[in-house]
Amino acid sequence: MIPWIDEDNPVFPPVEQALKDPDGLLCAGGNLRPTTLLQAYSHGIFPWYSDGQPLLWWSPDPRMVLTPQTLHVSRSMKRFLRKMQWTVTADKAFPQVIEACSAIPRDDQDGTWITEEMMQAYINLYYLGFTHSIEVWDEKGKLIGGLYGVAMGRVFFGESMFSFETNASKTALVSLMNSGCYDLVDCQMHTAHLETMGGQIQPRSVFLIAMQTLIKRPTSSLVTGVESFYEK
Repeated sequence: MIPWIDEDNPVFPPVEQALKDPDGLLCAGGNLRPTTLLQAYSHGIFPWYSDGQPLLWWSPDPRMVLTPQTLHVSRSMKRFLRKMQWTVTADKAFPQVIEACSAIPRDDQDGTWITEEMMQAYINLYYLGFTHSIEVWDEKGKLIGGLYGVAMGRVFFGESMFSFETNASKTALVSLMNSGCYDLVDCQMHTAHLETMGGQIQPRSVFLIAMQTLIKRPTSSLVTGVESFYEK
């Protein structure tokens, strides 16, 4: 059994109480208000549930993370980036990015966990300056890829990415990692794709120590960071 937290005054239990099976399930209930979400992320907790389920909160152990130092970009991807005619931006189309992430089919999922309620919650955080997006546009100005997540200090908590063209989501991720804004990207759970990009597994305790230090450090503008990367 997992505890239920109060809807009006949610207090999260220690992450060490999260279940082993399913990995990381910590509690249910609460709400998706900005203060609640920021409290959760600052303790290594994130919401993940589907329509028809209660609001569920997770903190898996171990954790997959990515850093600028561990990022792996293949030779073919480097050649692609040098020659590509796409445009990469940041924070230009956050609502469109999260909507695309919710709509794209995924082999390991039946439906989407990015519900209407979740979308609105993260859009609210965007207008408060705590969520950010990377957008990839083709030569005709069509949105073909991107990602979004929550940012606190020098940590980016990655939520989802999408791609309508080969290499579009990889381009978004490489742009994020080379923006100079973040020292740690929380990928939450292991995927083979992220592992090929340099994602590494860490014990939750190690992740939390690094995360809680880095969220207190100031960062710079993601928009400026992405623009600077492509001006080089």
